Amino acid sequence: MKEEDSRIISAAKLTEDEQDNILRPLKLEDFIGQDDIKSNLNVFIQAALNRGEALDHILLYGPPGLGKTTLSQIIANELGVEIKKVSGPALSNLGELASILTSLSENSVLFIDEIHRLNATLEEALYPVMEDFKFDMFIGKGPSARSIRMSIPKFTLIGATTKAGNIASPLRDRFGIDFRLNIYNHDDLATIIRRSAKILKIKIDDDAAIEIAKRARGTPRIANRLLKRVRDFASYKKLDKINLDITIYALEQLNIDFLGLDHVDKNILKTIIEKFEGGPVGLDSIAASSGEEARTIEEVYEPYLLQLGFIARTPRGRVCLKKAYDHLGIKQGPENPTLFDWLK
Repeated sequence: MKEEDSRIISAAKLTEDEQDNILRPLKLEDFIGQDDIKSNLNVFIQAALNRGEALDHILLYGPPGLGKTTLSQIIANELGVEIKKVSGPALSNLGELASILTSLSENSVLFIDEIHRLNATLEEALYPVMEDFKFDMFIGKGPSARSIRMSIPKFTLIGATTKAGNIASPLRDRFGIDFRLNIYNHDDLATIIRRSAKILKIKIDDDAAIEIAKRARGTPRIANRLLKRVRDFASYKKLDKINLDITIYALEQLNIDFLGLDHVDKNILKTIIEKFEGGPVGLDSIAASSGEEARTIEEVYEPYLLQLGFIARTPRGRVCLKKAYDHLGIKQGPENPTLFDWLK
């Protein structure tokens, strides 16, 4: 198993997260955070219901673990229609896509996760489907091949992606509604943690919920995962409530510090500082020296370090910033130049 597939603070979906349906809100009013998105969605959903029409196609994008899949299910629930879910990489040919589209009912929802990973052929096939609800398919091969245009029931396509920039412009332009989900603040995360604790029948103090929220990297998925791990420690200690002391103890045992960094994050920072004098250094060099894959560093670990202001990307490579030195307790001397020194 890869390191990023097992990290408790990874925003990627883990096997245990698939079993967390009980924690997912089913109504828009129960969805915590993303208030602007909820407000607008409520208007669009009610308007579609009043007209008796399918909701416009929706694109949901943003970092993993923020609730894109949950929102898609809530939209279907609020519309009172069925939803079919499929992963972009799992769709491999036009026959599979045709089978899914023809099985849709009127005004229903089709959710495509990781829509940016659809292959080009399927992506282009969606263009007439999204605009005219017509699906063009070729039957046969060679000179005897013929094109068939099938009518598709009017439906709402909800696409979810962590990389909106990787979606071709013609496809993105066909979404009538698009929302970016942003990372959560500590208060909203604490509210989510308290709600999840209630569902899981766990008592938790407010300061303990806040402490978990601070280390959850702004991500509800991670917050719920940490809650369950802290619950395990509390259960082991035979406590009837999660308090601040057991929370701090549990998270320290899991090597998750007060900013949500673990040993992998710190290893990458120390690699840049100690082996490359703070940078600038290329991504491949960091990967070779830290033992992590370059793609994993760029897509999994680096975004949060950038968000914290611990590293910066420059034309010459990655550079560690003062906040990283301070957090690790490493003095920034002449041998460790600042970003501004390198940009001179």
